[in-house]
Amino acid sequence: MIFDTDIFIWAQRGNKKAAELMQDTQKRYLSIQTYMELLQCAKNKTQHQYVKDFLTSFGFNMLPLTENIGHRASIYVEEYTLSSSIRSGDAIVAATAVENNMTLSSSNTKHFKVIKDLKLKIFEP
Repeated sequence: MIFDTDIFIWAQRGNKKAAELMQDTQKRYLSIQTYMELLQCAKNKTQHQYVKDFLTSFGFNMLPLTENIGHRASIYVEEYTLSSSIRSGDAIVAATAVENNMTLSSSNTKHFKVIKDLKLKIFEP
C-alpha cells in the first residue's frame, strides 16, 4: 500500500489509527513526492533525520518518479484540476499508485475520489 502524506502527518501527531494502519500493513510504500513533502514540513536537520529514521524503521520503500508517472500525473491535472482542485503533488502521488498497481491510503477524498483508475483506501482519523 502507498501512504499519502496526510497519513504520516496524522501518525506524527499521535493518531493511533494512523500508526496502527502503518503497523498492520506488511508492504509499505511512499512516492518520492510524499518523501519530499515530509522533508519540506521539517523545520530543521533534526526533524529531517527523524523523517528518514521513521521511514527506515518502519521499512518504507520509496517509489521513484518515472516518465510514465509524470505523464499520467499531467493527465490527471488536465482532467481534474478544474472540477476537484487536484494539485500537482496529489496527481503525482495518485499516478504513482496507479502505475505501480497499488492502493493509496489517504484521508484526502476530495482530490482522489474522482480518479477512476485509482484504488483508494479512505482513512478516517
